[in-house]
Amino acid sequence: MISFLPDKLNKGKLDLLCLGAHCDDIEIGCGGTLLKWIKTQSVNRIVWVVFSSNQDRKLEAIDSARQFLNGVENHEIIVLDYRDAFLQYAGIEVKEEFEKLKKIIDPDIVFTHYRQDRHQDHRLLSDLAWNTFRNHCILEYEIPKYDGDLGVTNAFVSIGAEEVQQKIDILLTSFKSQSGKHWFDEETFKSLMRLRGLECSSPTRYAESFYLRKCLL
Repeated sequence: MISFLPDKLNKGKLDLLCLGAHCDDIEIGCGGTLLKWIKTQSVNRIVWVVFSSNQDRKLEAIDSARQFLNGVENHEIIVLDYRDAFLQYAGIEVKEEFEKLKKIIDPDIVFTHYRQDRHQDHRLLSDLAWNTFRNHCILEYEIPKYDGDLGVTNAFVSIGAEEVQQKIDILLTSFKSQSGKHWFDEETFKSLMRLRGLECSSPTRYAESFYLRKCLL
């Protein structure tokens, strides 16, 4: 699964597929990791896919993605317009989207949602990611929410304070439509990265963490 990743991280050859059910999911789940790897020139290509949006949120998502992907010339941003919270009822169509993705990228890493996430849209994308990219390294990211479904992660990426603040700043400035939500603020995002940094004894104090279910060494 990932025996080649350290070498590719050092040589800037990683091809990444980032999947998000909603317009801010990728940024919240793995934005700091992407900023770090892009900054260290570890990334060759990124395909960034958001499944649920409306016209206003689509504009926010594109603006945010462009900021996160600054520095990666070879990238593609795809924002689809499936209805929020109804992805499972468009399962056939969503599965077809995955079949299209399989033809345009053979990723070294797939970033997707946690399989046990309490949001039904998130679970569907995670299941389809595993169903479609069966011989790939898949890192499942976490999204803090009211449901309280944070678990015990087992893969960590240390994030520097600069990337932590950059991630937060882009989220708060790009997604104005979410500003009224009680959880969508700097404290939420920073505290989760600090907690995960504590768990892995990050030298920077901050980290993003993932569920790594299979690893071939």
